[in-house]
Amino acid sequence: MHIVVLDGYTLNPGDNPWDDLARLGELTVYDRTPGPLIVERAAAAQLLLTNKTPLNAATLAQLAAVRFISVLATGYNIVDVGAARRRGIPVSNVPEYGTDSVAQHAFALLLELCQQVGRHDAAVRAGEWTSAPDFCFWKAAPLELAGLTMGIIGFGRIGRRVAMLAEAFGMRVMAAGGTARTVPPSVVWTDCADVFARSDVVSLHCPLTADTVGFVNAELLRRMKPSAFLLNTARGGLVDEAALAHALDAGQLAGAGLDVLAAEPMSAASPLRYARNCILTPHMAWGSLAARRRLMVTTVRNVEAFLAGQPIHVVN
Repeated sequence: MHIVVLDGYTLNPGDNPWDDLARLGELTVYDRTPGPLIVERAAAAQLLLTNKTPLNAATLAQLAAVRFISVLATGYNIVDVGAARRRGIPVSNVPEYGTDSVAQHAFALLLELCQQVGRHDAAVRAGEWTSAPDFCFWKAAPLELAGLTMGIIGFGRIGRRVAMLAEAFGMRVMAAGGTARTVPPSVVWTDCADVFARSDVVSLHCPLTADTVGFVNAELLRRMKPSAFLLNTARGGLVDEAALAHALDAGQLAGAGLDVLAAEPMSAASPLRYARNCILTPHMAWGSLAARRRLMVTTVRNVEAFLAGQPIHVVN
């Protein structure tokens, strides 16, 4: 079996070897594959692996040899799964590998918004503490999380882990999305609009689908408290970025922490690039070595299961 990885660099930049996958067939790994080269590089593949290299219907129609696609991520919107299904190609994903890492990153963004550690570190290094008349100072008073309300949109594995962390900080938790049977008694289960209206922090953990593209729009943002924060470690396409930039600059909400944007890498013209109190990180929440090792292990299992005639984690 010829196995082709179209964009393997982020999974293995040198610290997460492909050895176990290489034992399962003839393996070719490309660090990155630009659009014009997708068909050429994937043409001989029977097993095709992708993270963010798109496989749309037109591309799949040109890949006669492909029998199986494994997405090197949880989100699989990068593949036209309907087109793959019509061609009899199962598509598998990795449903759980970065839960702890992504939840941790969501709180890293939140704590930076609350404490502004980087801003104060820069001030100290610039000599502002040395010349201060008092034993302490702050550019903005720290914000205590205890007693505030965390709203979670998408109460899957990561959403539930964020809820646990929020409760450890003494926060109340509201949630929408997912299934009510997974919600513990301590969490208020309600609808999306209510979460946005009542929460002090809203954290997005839902998938990007035709129904959720841009659902965080101007109307929903207007429901938020002016003191509230928005976090997104899910998919950038969930948010109307122009509407969010306007809301931040107009003071309609206090800040945002985003690890994902609709266009990645970030466009130089992104409306969020200079938005007020908007912290941006480069889609790195998933990237801890521990998480990437789990992703590699499950990817190998996906391939093994397909080769054994019993594919797992099939999303189509």
